[in-house]
Amino acid sequence: MGNKVYLAACLFLLLFAGICFSRYAYQGGWVLMLFFISLGVAFRSSDKLKGFSFTTMIFGVFVAAMYYPQYFLSVGGFKLSALIIPLLQLIMFGMGCELSIKELATVIKMPKAIAVGVICHYSIMPIIGFALANLFNFPKEIAAGIILVGCCPSGLASNVMSYLAKANLALSVAVTAVSTLLAPLLTPLLMHLLAGKFITIHFWDMAWDTTRVVIIPIFAGLLFDFLVRGKLKWLDKIMPLISMASIGLIILVITSAGRESLMKVGLLLVLAVLIHNTAGYTLGYWISRLLGFKEKDCRTISLEVGMQNAGLASGLALLMGGIATIGLAPAIFGPLMNVSGSSLATWWHGRLPEEEKK
Repeated sequence: MGNKVYLAACLFLLLFAGICFSRYAYQGGWVLMLFFISLGVAFRSSDKLKGFSFTTMIFGVFVAAMYYPQYFLSVGGFKLSALIIPLLQLIMFGMGCELSIKELATVIKMPKAIAVGVICHYSIMPIIGFALANLFNFPKEIAAGIILVGCCPSGLASNVMSYLAKANLALSVAVTAVSTLLAPLLTPLLMHLLAGKFITIHFWDMAWDTTRVVIIPIFAGLLFDFLVRGKLKWLDKIMPLISMASIGLIILVITSAGRESLMKVGLLLVLAVLIHNTAGYTLGYWISRLLGFKEKDCRTISLEVGMQNAGLASGLALLMGGIATIGLAPAIFGPLMNVSGSSLATWWHGRLPEEEKK
């Protein structure tokens, strides 16, 4: 089955190449989208490549948004941007369902590693975002979007990558949980301090927005999981798929809304986001090494620092009234982060941590 899908992907790519040189070039976007989606499906049949599956499909979504933004802004007068917050709340609810009191209790078992992970996350990424926003001299709202990405907590993607990288999964889950629970305080505070010169930040409004988008759905998910654990196995299987579909739709809507701004600063913004992401991995890893942590913990902190909850950043950008500007950096950071994180995790996967070799 996998070989047939690979063949279909190759045919879509060849068809796209042919259409590009014809008078139907505009229609090539649909074919290119199908190429990425079919390639993502094919990757799921490979143990080495399945970590790239979701990211490849997201590229298909991104292509559709860049070619045909007019289709993804509204449907029958209903603005699709109105779905972003409910979808984010659904993702956070799923995150709450995946957590458990037992997993949260790991905070007590490894406080030093968790503290280092959270402190590095909320210091390295906001400071680098601030530096890049000033260095690249972007328009004010786009610059604020870069800082916003850096001020958000880590997300579920870092847990998946930690698992693939043979890192400390329990530590990853704990850092994600703690950084997320601190987000209603730290995200608006850091935005006020670092992005205040670019845009007006309403601290308490942002704190409440973060709480209702993140904290309330997570605790609802924890409660739901506690009450029905093991009783709805079909829901456990479908929630990750719902979360992935929700992320794809969020990226689709935000990219469509910000297409014109993205065309003006696209390559520079991609470069800034790439530097932001890779600097997080690098500094998170080497600071952990200097502090004497084990290799598995260093890998975990590296991924936790470099990978952000770009979906939350997108939702906050919408609530701040800047989906087409402030939301651009988060829309790019999400897919790019998954590509870099998957690549790093795959590279580490083939290399046993030093403590396991012994």
